[in-house]
Amino acid sequence: MGFTLIELMIVVAIIGILAAVAIPAYQDYTARAQVSEAVELMSGGKTPYAEWFSDKGVWPTSTSSVMGNTIGKYVQGVQQLTAQGSTGVLQIMATMRTTASKLVAGGTLMLETGDGGKTWTCSNTGANSTILSKYRPSACR
Repeated sequence: MGFTLIELMIVVAIIGILAAVAIPAYQDYTARAQVSEAVELMSGGKTPYAEWFSDKGVWPTSTSSVMGNTIGKYVQGVQQLTAQGSTGVLQIMATMRTTASKLVAGGTLMLETGDGGKTWTCSNTGANSTILSKYRPSACR
């Protein structure tokens, strides 16, 4: 006993429909996972930056002064963007590699503090952040 042609066609159609739904969802999931690497790299600088500011009263001149690892598999680098002396305002930006998912490739994400490192905000505001909200982890939306 075998399958009829119509039964095989139904199975192929079902597989096609499932693939049409699953592939875009998988691409979104992959992009979010890659962006979470950027968030983790930037978050690794929160405590060292806060300690530096608390100890010296000003921000360091570069990320290399306080952060060890600023490069990842999908992140081209993390850099200090704005540091306004003793005001407590600091912005850190992560830039995604161009080899990352096409949905986030070359995109940027910001981590900001305005009170000397006591509270941090992961945001997509300003001209320097280009990653869409749906690709950022829930803590950064």
